Amino acid sequence: MTPPGGTRMALGDYVEIGRMDELGRLDTPVHRLDARSKAIATVAFIVVVMSYHRYEISALLPLSLYPLVLITIGGLPPGYLFKKVIIAAPFALLVGVFNPLLDRQTQASIWGYSISGGWLSFGSIMIRFVLTVTAALALVGCTGIHRLCAGLERLGLPRVLAVQLLLLYRYIFVIAEDGLRMLRSVHMRSTGTRSPGLRTYASLIGHLLLRSLGRAHRIYQAMIARGFDGEIRVLRPGRWGWSEVVFTTGWLAFFAVARAWNLAEALGRLLTRT
Repeated sequence: MTPPGGTRMALGDYVEIGRMDELGRLDTPVHRLDARSKAIATVAFIVVVMSYHRYEISALLPLSLYPLVLITIGGLPPGYLFKKVIIAAPFALLVGVFNPLLDRQTQASIWGYSISGGWLSFGSIMIRFVLTVTAALALVGCTGIHRLCAGLERLGLPRVLAVQLLLLYRYIFVIAEDGLRMLRSVHMRSTGTRSPGLRTYASLIGHLLLRSLGRAHRIYQAMIARGFDGEIRVLRPGRWGWSEVVFTTGWLAFFAVARAWNLAEALGRLLTRT
């Protein structure tokens, strides 16, 4: 049987919503940039990464420069972000785990070993997953969720969607904590070694949904009582200047060059010639 505190400790190691808020309040050159410039660059990065052919692997590697620069200059802890990437890794594994079985046609050969298209597409899926999730986490860590949502609204995102994104980020972890407390109570009341059945988990999900609906209603009433009008207010509203222009245009140009040419292959040819 799982120890009562084991699940909570595991989640606490990975979630730590307060840690992301603290990272968003750092004072670095990346943090001082307007949220809109970082949002534009990150969205363009994700679009470019997802536009590659399913067998492309080497061409994706130079794009890792973008999240690495954000993490390095923004002073973000790589280990902490890596733990968050690991949380979502099973979803990417489920997407591509059957590719090697479905696509067995040889597409490449390295050092005499034949590589099927399934393994290439599986590797491409995992690389894209790591790049996009890391870039999204770096964006939140270098901006803060409040400034990011406010910046997205100024870019044209409907206000209701920006507010929903902010509230989802804020309270998804509260709901998770409620679910973990309910799960711990079930384990503490369990006398045998067998895990709870499907009916027990279905009942827990139903009660969690009802508690979440009640909590959402109370939170909304409290926000209305305090004058909430749907506008996202931040202490440091960003302004678009030359730093934002250089940051955005520079990265967009790099993404365009990386998409048009395989920079990793070009670098490999250059090194082998010398």
